[in-house]
Amino acid sequence: MSDDRVSYVYAVGKRGPALESAATVGAAASGHRALRTVCEGGLGALVSSVPAEQFTEEGVKYQLESLDQLEVIARAHHAVVAAAWEHTTVLPMRLATVFLDDTRVADMLRERAHDLARLLEQLEGHVEWGVKVYADPGAAPTTAAAPVATVSVGSSPGRDYLRQRRARRQAHEQALRAADAVAARVAGAAREVASAGVEHRPQQDGPVSAGQGENVANYAFLVPSEHTARFQRAVRSQAADAPGVRIEITGPWAPYSFATTDAHDGSRTEDNDGR
Repeated sequence: MSDDRVSYVYAVGKRGPALESAATVGAAASGHRALRTVCEGGLGALVSSVPAEQFTEEGVKYQLESLDQLEVIARAHHAVVAAAWEHTTVLPMRLATVFLDDTRVADMLRERAHDLARLLEQLEGHVEWGVKVYADPGAAPTTAAAPVATVSVGSSPGRDYLRQRRARRQAHEQALRAADAVAARVAGAAREVASAGVEHRPQQDGPVSAGQGENVANYAFLVPSEHTARFQRAVRSQAADAPGVRIEITGPWAPYSFATTDAHDGSRTEDNDGR
């Protein structure tokens, strides 16, 4: 490998034909024709060569802070992981995980073999499902809409405006309380089916926030594949009697939220120091 290229690691899996097939389909999905496997012991990593100057500490910071560049990297990264997951269980690595060369990747696989193998075993036969709970007062037909439209005798535009604001605020507060209660029930019901669960920060208004309403809970659950239908029924049923509350289920995904490994930690510092 030339000195101006470094090894970008997308995911780690068990060494074997399934991982080799994953490299082939991952290359096709992401456009990386040179996607390859780097193997050590019973493990293998899905790797491609990327320009070193783009993945120095400063280069990575620039790319992650630029929305256009971030989208390019994220699309390619997720395309490889998603395609690989269709063929075999893999541990998705964090975005922009790079090593100086393939030898350093092999070193990481050897040094982290126990932890990586344990995580792969835990993820085998599972998928990740995302669950978001929204407070959506507009979806509640029982909110006090009639009083808002009513104009009482002797009222003034100012009083009517304040009355309408008060009614909207009360409807919003009621939806928030209901959504919080639903979120607690969702967490309990989901964990009866899921093998693991994590709670992410609620998504704020903007491009990352899906649908209408205020996101009050943002969960990820690791669910045995054969229990997917049971999981979805258990989650959706929690909002059946809660007007003004909406549940959104997304997935199935590769288990990004549960591939907790610090295999990348230290590698960047070491590699940058070595260049």
